Amino acid sequence: MKFSFLFVSREHRQLLSLLPALFKHALRRRSTQLCRDDRSYYITTPIFYVNASPHLGHLYSAVIADCLHRYKLLQGFKSQFATGTDEHGLKIQQAAEAAGKDPLTFCTDVSERFRHLFSSCNISYTDYIRTTQQRHRQAVEHFWSVLWNKGLIYKGSYEGWYSTQDESFLTPLQVSDALDSSGKEIKVSLESGHKVEWMKEENYMFRLSAFRSQLLDWLRGNPHAVQPERFQQAVLQLLQEDLPDLSVSRQRNRLQWGIPVPGDPEQTIYVWLDALVNYLTVAGYPHEHDQWWRVAHHVIGKDILKFHAVYWPAFLLGAGLPLPKTIYVHSHWTVEGKKMSKSVGNVVDPLECSQMFTTDGMRYFLLRQGVPDSDCDYTDNKVMKLLNAELADSLGGLLNRCTAPALNPAQVYPCFCPQSFPREQGGRAVEEDYHMLEAVKSLPAVVEKHYESMHMYKALEAISACVRQTNGFVQRHTPWKLDQRDSKDKRWQDTIVHVSLECLRIYGTLLQPIIPETSNKLLSRLGVQPEERSWAALNFLSRYQGLDCPFEGRALGVDSGVLFTRLGTQNVDKEKPKKTKKSANSK
Repeated sequence: MKFSFLFVSREHRQLLSLLPALFKHALRRRSTQLCRDDRSYYITTPIFYVNASPHLGHLYSAVIADCLHRYKLLQGFKSQFATGTDEHGLKIQQAAEAAGKDPLTFCTDVSERFRHLFSSCNISYTDYIRTTQQRHRQAVEHFWSVLWNKGLIYKGSYEGWYSTQDESFLTPLQVSDALDSSGKEIKVSLESGHKVEWMKEENYMFRLSAFRSQLLDWLRGNPHAVQPERFQQAVLQLLQEDLPDLSVSRQRNRLQWGIPVPGDPEQTIYVWLDALVNYLTVAGYPHEHDQWWRVAHHVIGKDILKFHAVYWPAFLLGAGLPLPKTIYVHSHWTVEGKKMSKSVGNVVDPLECSQMFTTDGMRYFLLRQGVPDSDCDYTDNKVMKLLNAELADSLGGLLNRCTAPALNPAQVYPCFCPQSFPREQGGRAVEEDYHMLEAVKSLPAVVEKHYESMHMYKALEAISACVRQTNGFVQRHTPWKLDQRDSKDKRWQDTIVHVSLECLRIYGTLLQPIIPETSNKLLSRLGVQPEERSWAALNFLSRYQGLDCPFEGRALGVDSGVLFTRLGTQNVDKEKPKKTKKSANSK
């Protein structure tokens, strides 16, 4: 047997000896990169159709997504939050013609109204996309080409019902007979009530039928993919029947306002395929999109569930891309029990409301009263009563009491006395006080659970209950009646105030995603610095645990007035006529 020996120089031996360490370093870097990516979060609203001005439902979608984005930032995530406008389609083409404007000018005007509303309502998006942007057109063309090259799009013909108002194709089972305003017989969509027309034309079809089993597997394997659970069940129900292939283009002579099909200028890409790709565009598709796309979460209204939970996942499966982590679905807003309608004259102007009730006031109302599973009702009186009770009286009153010079003349975060409030009962605290401490201690976990499932109203319910308990604690012990000249009374009084301020600090920190300006005012009054407001800083009542408290003895912040001004009937001019625009469908 012959052996051959490879001669290795000293320099090469040194390099080889370093390889294990270099390999470990590379693994560490890869692990660090994965950890860093695991702290990424991407949240989107629907992009809103610009055939009319924004309404209350649009603001509700944006506030939910904004809340989730801010919450993730508090947890130390790197978060991206996208919103914007959907600007193609036959409805836009017709609306622009009716307004006597070219389509792009028309779209820009309405898109700016959405941008102004979101800016006015403190919506902290990181990207505002318009489907008329060049970056989006490039993403759509690439996405189309991927589906085409995989044989998932083919030239065919479509014959069936089509709703221009919904930009939706419908099966015969999804339409019914109705009468229009003149008494003429028409066909309407069972889902939306909008008029449908029979359409027959040659166009391109997507092999939607091929993805039914994969969609079912996805939903059954991911029981929280669509939330709340009611809507997951609704999608599973949709998938019980065969899915017909989907028309994904319109003839150019009927629809000029849209992105032409690559390689076929006689066809325009279907507005929903165009619109849905916006989420990929923002993530950086078709290039560096993986970091964001694999952590994508969508917030949508229930009226566009089919497009986001059936069509969109099928398109993504076809393109070989990951599916969204979660599709959060919310219901609609009615006004005094009636659907918002221009003809009825009850469309709520969200900008006008935010000016009347403040930005934080409207955010708080929408998230406190909005129940994702079912439609919610709006009245000015409801808003006023809720904000006065929970923000002005309960939360604001508690802060005012605990920082008032009469009770806190030194204007500091006073000291906690373990003898007055020992871990085992025997001091001056009573049983209800211990129940309150337990409730506040567990509150961050409760709020986190509800924020994660888009049940903001449950989180606010829990916070509000704790605020009431803290008010009860102060009222029970009436610290203003204690003798500050008596050392024991003084220590107990300081302890009552210290515990109350700690409760307020927890509430202020947890409420930052909901009412950012009011929370900032509250935390600043307590002397809590910006770097002390994260989720990691939610260490409640350290002194009770025998640990140091960084706030003890610290000077309070400047008194900038009442936390939230009470609203009176003079703030709400109910007789004021509302100038409303026709509400738009969101996409």
